[in-house]
Amino acid sequence: MNVYAPALANAHLPDETTSAFASDAVAGLTQHPKLLPPKYFYDAKGSDLFEQITRLPEYYPTRTELGILRDRGAEIAKIIPDDAALIEFGAGATTKVRLLLESCRFAAYVPVDISGDFLTEQADSLRRDFPDLAVHPVIADFTTTFKLPDAIHGKPKVGFFPGSTIGNFEPHEACRFLRSAREILGAGALMVVGVDLEKEERILHDAYNDGAGVTARFNLNLLVRINRELGGNFDLSGFVHRAIYNREQHRIEMHLIARKPQTVRLLGTTVSFRAGESIHTENSYKYSIERFGALARGSGWRVRTVWTDAAKMFSVQALVAEA
Repeated sequence: MNVYAPALANAHLPDETTSAFASDAVAGLTQHPKLLPPKYFYDAKGSDLFEQITRLPEYYPTRTELGILRDRGAEIAKIIPDDAALIEFGAGATTKVRLLLESCRFAAYVPVDISGDFLTEQADSLRRDFPDLAVHPVIADFTTTFKLPDAIHGKPKVGFFPGSTIGNFEPHEACRFLRSAREILGAGALMVVGVDLEKEERILHDAYNDGAGVTARFNLNLLVRINRELGGNFDLSGFVHRAIYNREQHRIEMHLIARKPQTVRLLGTTVSFRAGESIHTENSYKYSIERFGALARGSGWRVRTVWTDAAKMFSVQALVAEA
């Protein structure tokens, strides 16, 4: 029985995804310190805001990664097996995958994401633009084990995980994800991963505290979702976005800070905030090439090739699943 059903009946259709959101939100907000999982950033509004972030002048990762994929496309194509299927974990906008599809000959593309409507829209767009490509979207939480479509059985598998999303996992979670991806793709598979690199702190600070406030709206959209989908009553004006660099942990941390004392109710649970109290919403780990190589090896992968931009701000890495 869904224990959240009465509250959800007045908020959002109590489907499996919403029930997971409800469980995670209640669990996270009743912990100390409080937290919310970053995977819930990406409803339709959050996905749109993130696309806006990627075009901001301060936000270097997207344009730098796109530059690597564009400039090194021919080199990437040389290591892709014939008749391969490309499986994208956490598929969002198609800008990056289009570069791979244009430079490499894939027989099939499997975008995997939890946001079904957005996924279907992007898949339809790719079918129109790549009529010879078989597109098989899978609606699933890519951080868990899921089944690949029967249509790609027997084809060589190439995973794609761009955008430095690997840095949003705690290191042990990144290991677990890479092990899961290896199990899904199989021994001998390739994985092309975007990995953000360590750099000067001012660049990092500005990238996550943009002058236009788009990242702040993206962060606050988590509370908007809770109000809309879970019947919460957050006073949005009572919270402010803050991103800081934790030097010891090699990570950017995103927080929502309470401006004033506030009591919030959601799904029959009361959550109190002190002035200055934080909801920790995201980490973004920055790696050296050596540290990420060690993480990959500990997860059943071998680093085959590393491509970077000239300034070594970002890397695209090709991993091979060990037998």
